[in-house]
Amino acid sequence: MDRATVEVYERRAEEWAGKRSALHRDRAVRLAARALPGLAVADLGCGPGNYLADLGPAAVGLDAAAAMLAIAGPGSRLIQADIEALPVRDRCLGGAWASNSYLHVPRARLPLALARLHWAMAAGAPLTLSVVVGDGDGDWPGDDFPGRLFSYWRPHDLSALLTGAGFEVDEVMVDGERLWVEARRARSLPDTVTAGARVLVCGLNPSVFAADAGYGFAGPSNRFWRAAVASGLVTRPRDPLGCAIHDGVGMTDLVKRATPNAAVLTASEYQAGADRVRRLVEWLRPQLVLFVGLAGWRAAVDRRAVTGLQPATFGGVPAYVMPSTSGLNARSTPDSLAAHMADAIAIAPPAPGRPCRPA
Repeated sequence: MDRATVEVYERRAEEWAGKRSALHRDRAVRLAARALPGLAVADLGCGPGNYLADLGPAAVGLDAAAAMLAIAGPGSRLIQADIEALPVRDRCLGGAWASNSYLHVPRARLPLALARLHWAMAAGAPLTLSVVVGDGDGDWPGDDFPGRLFSYWRPHDLSALLTGAGFEVDEVMVDGERLWVEARRARSLPDTVTAGARVLVCGLNPSVFAADAGYGFAGPSNRFWRAAVASGLVTRPRDPLGCAIHDGVGMTDLVKRATPNAAVLTASEYQAGADRVRRLVEWLRPQLVLFVGLAGWRAAVDRRAVTGLQPATFGGVPAYVMPSTSGLNARSTPDSLAAHMADAIAIAPPAPGRPCRPA
């Protein structure tokens, strides 16, 4: 969360708790009823704990401000932590309630925060999240607790962001100044994307094996990670979060639906996926988009394309298309795949302190 905002809540927790009440208890109760049995239900940004009782006996409150947790008091399971760095193991949450908490995460940092939430939730677990309607990052006009940062969202943009984060969106509703989303954690992969990345890697779609593993290109015969390390694209394999943070390499997919193979994907899924990724690129402006799989690019963008740097940009950014790294693509060797990656990253600036090509 924005650190200045957390400091406001630390200093004025008692005053905030006295002025704010639980106005949306019916939504919290509905979420608790849909939560997966036997797993914790997290109140993310719980503040003084106004909704903990409504979330049921499995509720766990998490807040970045210790002063808020002190008000929530004994008898509750509480964790002091930042929602951008959830300190929980993968798939441990059976539901998540986030009432006006992620609105304190700057817009460009929200995709990675939602990726962490995706990993923390079990497949099928429900999410209820609210932010405020609007555009950009800024303050709240006439805020009675000044100094807080707010990120504002439009329904379509937030829905697309959650889809990219590996959630199936069930409902998007504007209620006054609030924008509510009800969604479920899909059996998919989250985007791991940041603003101004060196490279955005775009795969075709997650395999079921990869979705369950929690990272892309996870199949035992897939050569992506071997080639990515050999080319200098990434320093450590099978670590999409580390790639985003340390290597400046983000990851997404044309289609978020996980399948046993790509043959079941439809033309409309390709087109909708290409539109979503194009908007993502226009927003976060990576230096280069690297598409892995010529067949996917042909289906979604240019049916006559060949591998290499494309003649037209994608979302205003250079696009390089390389062959599939799947083991089914026997015509491409690991060395040739690494060579494609090396050619691609030579177009983009190196990550700080790293050469474009391996020494």
